[in-house]
Amino acid sequence: MSIAKKYELTEEGTLFIRYDSNGLYACTLYQIRALRDFGNVKAGDLGGFIEKEENLSHEGDCWVYDNAQVYNDAVVRGDALVYDNALVYYKARIYGNAKVSGNARVYDDAVVYDNAHIHGNAYVYDSAEVSDNADICGNARVYGSAWIEDNALIHGNAQVYLNAVIGGDARVYGDAQVYGSSYVNGNARIYGRACIYFGAHVHGNALVYGNARVYGATEISGDAEVAGNVHIYGVQKICSGKHFVDDAEVDVSASTQRDAQQIRQ
Repeated sequence: MSIAKKYELTEEGTLFIRYDSNGLYACTLYQIRALRDFGNVKAGDLGGFIEKEENLSHEGDCWVYDNAQVYNDAVVRGDALVYDNALVYYKARIYGNAKVSGNARVYDDAVVYDNAHIHGNAYVYDSAEVSDNADICGNARVYGSAWIEDNALIHGNAQVYLNAVIGGDARVYGDAQVYGSSYVNGNARIYGRACIYFGAHVHGNALVYGNARVYGATEISGDAEVAGNVHIYGVQKICSGKHFVDDAEVDVSASTQRDAQQIRQ
C-alpha cells in the first residue's frame, strides 16, 4: 500500500545552492507545500526548502519549516522537525522526534534522533551522533565520531570530538573541550577552558573548570573539584571529597586514590 504524499515541491520560492572553491556541487532547492493535514501542518501550508523528495519522508509528521533547508542526500523522517534557518545537508539523518532549529547545521554523516535538539548556532558534523534528550546549542561544535546521549547538554563555545562520549546529566560549556575517547557522564560539569582528553573519565558530581587539563586514564568522580591551571594524568582515581587544584602538575599513575585532600602549589 503506497503512502499518500503529504507535500509537493513548488516553484513559488526557489533557492540556488553553489558550493565554495572546495566543491563543485550545485543544486536548486524548492519550497514545499503541504497536500494534507498532519501534525501541526495544514493542507496548503508552505514549508521550508528541500532539493528532492528523498530529503523529506512522506510518512510520519516530519516537516521542514520557515527558511530551513535540507539538501544533498540528507534525510529527515519520522516526526523530526527542521525549522528557523537550520541547514541539514550532505548525508546527515534526522529522525525520531529530533529537532534542528535556529541557525544550527547538521551535515556530513551526522545523525540526530530520539528527542535530541540542535539549535542556536551549534554545528554537528563528521560522524557524530546525538540521541535521547541531548541538547546542543549556543556555538557548540560536536564532530569526529563524538556521541552525545541521555540528558547531556553542550553549549557555549564547547567542543566535543574524536570519539568522546557525553551522557547522563553532564554539562559541557564555556570554552571547554572533551575529546580523544574520553567519557563524561553523571552530573559532571566541564567548563571554563578545561580540557578532558586521551581516555579520561569524569563522572559523579565532579567539576572540572578553569584551565584544568585531565588526560590519560585518569578518573575524576564523586564530588571531586579540579580547577586552575592543573594538569592531571595517569591511570588511577581522584574521587570522593573536594579537590581544589591550582597551578600544579599531578601524576596519579602511582597512587590508588586521592580522597578529600587539597593539592596546591
